[in-house]
Amino acid sequence: MLLELAANRRILFFGGKGGVGKTTVSAATALAMADAGKNVLLVSTDPAHNLGHLFDRKIGPSPVRLAPGLDGMELDPEQTVEQHLQEVTAALRRMMPIHLAAEVDKHMELSRDAPGMQEAAILERIAEVAEQSSSYDLIVFDTAPSGHTARLMALPEMMSAWTDGLIKRREKADRFSAVLNSLAKDTDMGDKAFGGDAENLVEDRESRIRRLLNRRKQRFAGLRDTIADHKKTGFVIVLAAERLPVLETIELYAQLKRAGVDVAGLVVNKRLPEGMQGFLAERRMQEEIHLAMLSDKLGRLQRKDLTLAAHDVLGVDGLRAFAQKF
Repeated sequence: MLLELAANRRILFFGGKGGVGKTTVSAATALAMADAGKNVLLVSTDPAHNLGHLFDRKIGPSPVRLAPGLDGMELDPEQTVEQHLQEVTAALRRMMPIHLAAEVDKHMELSRDAPGMQEAAILERIAEVAEQSSSYDLIVFDTAPSGHTARLMALPEMMSAWTDGLIKRREKADRFSAVLNSLAKDTDMGDKAFGGDAENLVEDRESRIRRLLNRRKQRFAGLRDTIADHKKTGFVIVLAAERLPVLETIELYAQLKRAGVDVAGLVVNKRLPEGMQGFLAERRMQEEIHLAMLSDKLGRLQRKDLTLAAHDVLGVDGLRAFAQKF
């Protein structure tokens, strides 16, 4: 199921409750597709990165080669926020009058810990990566635990609408400024109050503001359209056959559907093997009870059950062996 999904899409998101094996499943899928001849990028958006531990090497915010045909990168939320703030501060400093530079710096510093800042910054990086999709046959995102990911998937629509609102307010302000300039030119003191150079500076600043807002709008709208394109993008929920992961999966599915995200399938990871005795047999029966609830709510979705591995899945060889179960 997983390899079929990956073969038919350009972007795959893997999400679910923490600790269920999202990184292992997403990394094994990405590696299997690279082994099949595709050029693949594996991206971690989880602040608690595990890709480096999984591949036993350092992975940072820029793509590094992990295996033939497979690149990997980890989006660092703190670094992403810092880069985001630096870019926005620099843009605002260029646009605003020089005497307001200190106010710009103060405002941006206060914004550092504002609610949603990390999500917005990570979202812009995801949008940038998605824009590079033409460089890869497949991009696989290993996302943060459910709640964070659900908010992230809903953000493109909200950010696009918010930016669109800013643009409309900016256009109203521009029209008002144009009226004032026109009135000023009709008076004797027009050129003194609104000197040609000053007027040109204002118009240039307003033009840059519009360009910045439109660029952000296009980026968020592009990501929104990409996520909503079910032929191009899919979301796979990874879970364990336990009560809380099952309940969280049902809730996550509903949140993703409201955000217009296509849930392409479910992966039930770490299942106990059949034919066990005693305690393990009872646990297997408990799993079946929880999965019956999952089937009742989400039975129409494709589902792949993966048996618990006897040993930790580590390194390229371990991931290749794990992918044989797909």
